[in-house]
Amino acid sequence: MAAADAKPGQDLPFDAHHLDRLMDEAGLDVLVVTSKHNVQYLLGGYKFFFFESMDAIGTSRYLPVLIYRKGRPDQAADVGCFMESFEKELGRFWMSSLSLGATGSAPAMREAAAHIKALGSGIRRVGVESSFLPADAERVLRAELANVDIADAMLPLERLRARKSPEEIADLREASERVVASMMEALKAATPGTTKHEVVETLRRAEVNRGLVFDYCLITAGTSLNRAPSEQRLQAGDIMSIDSGGNYKGYIGDLCRMGILGEPDAELQDLLGFIEHVQQETRKPVKAGARGGEIIDLGERLVAQSPHAAYTHYMAHGMGLVSHEAPRLGTYKSLSYEGDDASRPLEAGMVISIETTMAHPKRGFVKLEDTVLVTDSGYEALGDSGRGWNRAGG
Repeated sequence: MAAADAKPGQDLPFDAHHLDRLMDEAGLDVLVVTSKHNVQYLLGGYKFFFFESMDAIGTSRYLPVLIYRKGRPDQAADVGCFMESFEKELGRFWMSSLSLGATGSAPAMREAAAHIKALGSGIRRVGVESSFLPADAERVLRAELANVDIADAMLPLERLRARKSPEEIADLREASERVVASMMEALKAATPGTTKHEVVETLRRAEVNRGLVFDYCLITAGTSLNRAPSEQRLQAGDIMSIDSGGNYKGYIGDLCRMGILGEPDAELQDLLGFIEHVQQETRKPVKAGARGGEIIDLGERLVAQSPHAAYTHYMAHGMGLVSHEAPRLGTYKSLSYEGDDASRPLEAGMVISIETTMAHPKRGFVKLEDTVLVTDSGYEALGDSGRGWNRAGG
């Protein structure tokens, strides 16, 4: 990531000048960052190992708080748990101001507010992550900074992360390739009589063995459209969709591939062929400078013009530390976000998930989900193998 001076001789793990511009656009003087993914990003990949799986402790929760003042990275601070003193000894933090003793959401925010007040005058608007700010912590912040306007900072933080660094792209490539390889391993082990739960457990182990953190698996079998792991047993001739998220160094590999216990007939070949056609066609407009929403428009048009329109859905969204992060190319009410980036140009380094989903009323669930990197001249597909009918059972 691009660097700026935190203090003499020290580089930052993110583009501070870009962040300052985004804060200017949003009218923010200070950021109070409390989501794990944005704290991780601004700390250059750091995650406190003790709370990596869960946040609850005692009667409250672990709440990391990173404070950043526009144009003054030397005044940044981090509030964390007392056990993070071990991490401090290992040089995990780039800022010199650390408060590592406030375990609990309200105490952590008191420390953060005290730091902001100590910065002096000139702070009129503080940006917070409303969706990742506990109610008790917000009450503390508003009480302690009663003369300051509190605003949501989701958009500038999302747009800061939208353009990936070479290191982030390498992590996303690894995540995608390892997820697909794990899917192929799980499919080879699936035979008639195997339950969906057993397929998912095989996939989980395969992902963990490849250095991934297993996040989830949506799985269908036969003609059923139910995507939850269950005790449903596979039968000869069943088709399977495996849609899994595996996490590598915080970055998500999220892809979907198809399998079959037997040989696909002509209709199944045609159905997956249509899905593949939509996936490939909607990659073609992808390049730096193209309007982001063009991908959505094309995909929806291809689906609408097909005989499968009634039971097929197209979607494209950003990928990175968060699934469905910027660029947000479409409005999806079920996911509670607007297509803020539909009219904006794509930038080299953005990463997009493209997915076409068919819930066929007779043949079952047929889907492909791919990950593509935006480049100056077009795109690069990440983890692009296993796209056809993969024969299960070895």
